Amino acid sequence: MCQYCGCRDIPLLRDYIAEHERVVNIGGSAVRALDRGECDRARELLAAMADELRSHWRGEEDGLFTVMARDELFAEHITPLVREHRELEEFLDTVDVSDPGDQELIRKAVFDLYGHIAKEEDGLFPASLTALDGSEWDEAIAAWERAHPGGR
Repeated sequence: MCQYCGCRDIPLLRDYIAEHERVVNIGGSAVRALDRGECDRARELLAAMADELRSHWRGEEDGLFTVMARDELFAEHITPLVREHRELEEFLDTVDVSDPGDQELIRKAVFDLYGHIAKEEDGLFPASLTALDGSEWDEAIAAWERAHPGGR
């Protein structure tokens, strides 16, 4: 992510970015566990990744995405992002880490996640800085808080 637009200075976006970083790290650890033949560890890591993503997606989709999708221009970019969320969610719920074919799909899914995150961090997040007003930020933040009970 760029360092010049100010996204990292906005608490909500900073939290989304931190969640992205955690998910990528967990996914990378799962791939490395597979490379070592540690299927049980990979399974644990992928479950942790799915848990992190579920709350992350709920916060994004119910908050920032909902608010931004009210604008037709942003909606056309958000719809495919939500579809990618559902596809990865289904994959993580059904993947068999002991199947060599699925192991390759795990590697691809983790790699593809980088591209997905780039669409959000390099496109949608910077756009939100100028597109949203105070009440819309409040709505997006409230959705993140509902998705992260007890979070800051």
